[in-house]
Amino acid sequence: MFRTLLFYAGLYLSTILFTLIGLVVYPLPFQKRSSIMARFAWFNLWWLKLTCNLDWEIEGEEHIPEGPAIIMCKHQSAWETLALQKIFPPQVWVLKRELLWIPFFGWGLASLDPIAINRGSGRKALQQLIEQGTERLNSGHWVVIFPEGTRVAPGEKHRYRVGGASLAVKSGYPVIPVAHNAGEFWARNQMQKKPGTIKVKIGPVIDPEGMDAAQLIQQVEAWIEPNSESLSTLPTAGA
Repeated sequence: MFRTLLFYAGLYLSTILFTLIGLVVYPLPFQKRSSIMARFAWFNLWWLKLTCNLDWEIEGEEHIPEGPAIIMCKHQSAWETLALQKIFPPQVWVLKRELLWIPFFGWGLASLDPIAINRGSGRKALQQLIEQGTERLNSGHWVVIFPEGTRVAPGEKHRYRVGGASLAVKSGYPVIPVAHNAGEFWARNQMQKKPGTIKVKIGPVIDPEGMDAAQLIQQVEAWIEPNSESLSTLPTAGA
């Protein structure tokens, strides 16, 4: 627990520092601004390893394409929000707009041009995602989407939403599926971090050509779920 508290001390202090940095660098072009702000994630991944002995390894980096794409990732913890910034090129996030209201943390997020949607607005939110997502992709930015819409405990799954798939179909940009087991070490609503090695797996590019949103999200789910299960260190039923 002491190690965890030490990690959070560094996390909170760096959040305040990078919020201030974000305000200073806001006038810079997105690529430069994003590169600077990504140091927040890099620092905290390093600090997490140093304080909590929690490392990570990655498989499938050869699948990362040259041009922008839509990253669809399993969402189990806050860890992947840091790691994706180190694994992939400069990116924007699809997130609920309420996150931008969080003091310091939300202000830092706002400096990274997120697609902040009101989930309660139905089709309007979907249209916003498609329009702003396409604009970001055309500008060379990657887009990160958690298709289940919220954090899900390891071994569980929620319904995969079609918003990200609709963006891919409408824009023509490919999807990169990502599986991991971070929630087994950095659990939701649990402060203490477990030592070990988080495993991340990047899947082959999924081309949306010839598919509708329902078909595409089904293919994304069919890759992410079994690969997440294969990375799990949890005991299987009956074991």
